[in-house]
Amino acid sequence: MNLTERRKAATQLEIARAAAALFAERGSDGTTAEAIAERAGVSLRTFYRYFRTKQDSVAPLLAFGAGSWQDLLAAAPRDLSLPDALEQAAVSALAVRDDGDVESFEWTRGLLRAAAGDPALLAVWASVNQESEQRLVPLLAERAGDADDLRVRLAAAAATTAIRVAVEAWAAGDAPADGAGSPAELAVRCMRELTAGLGR
Repeated sequence: MNLTERRKAATQLEIARAAAALFAERGSDGTTAEAIAERAGVSLRTFYRYFRTKQDSVAPLLAFGAGSWQDLLAAAPRDLSLPDALEQAAVSALAVRDDGDVESFEWTRGLLRAAAGDPALLAVWASVNQESEQRLVPLLAERAGDADDLRVRLAAAAATTAIRVAVEAWAAGDAPADGAGSPAELAVRCMRELTAGLGR
């Protein structure tokens, strides 16, 4: 990206972080575009330059998380089996390294709880997961060698679903962001269940 594109992406991500924090704190009904813009330190006009609705504004943050997982998968050693590479990338992406990670997970928990009562917010979550699955297909095709297209697409769907279900299950409960019951621990369980047929 050029400098202008990087600045635009940085602004969108800052707005998304502010939106996620507000949805987590106040729920959907208590969050407005005006409040998100104020929290992000931008004008309401700037907010609407980038996003149509308050719900849309969280998409860059959710997509950033999915992109991090895919980057880790792309960098995984080539001698790892596909299931092992998927699992290791998921664990690394969902690991808690500092207080900032804990805060991000709490935003995610609050955001997904808010989405349960907001169809538009739930649609953004579903859309980000669908886009993540589509971006995963060429990554898996490259690693899978001679695997046919159907198998690669099923693997992408299974891996994306494993992460989604793990994060949703964690968000619905009260487990900490790290350790037993964490997103990373649940992702491993889901991944192993859904990729069991891929071989090791």
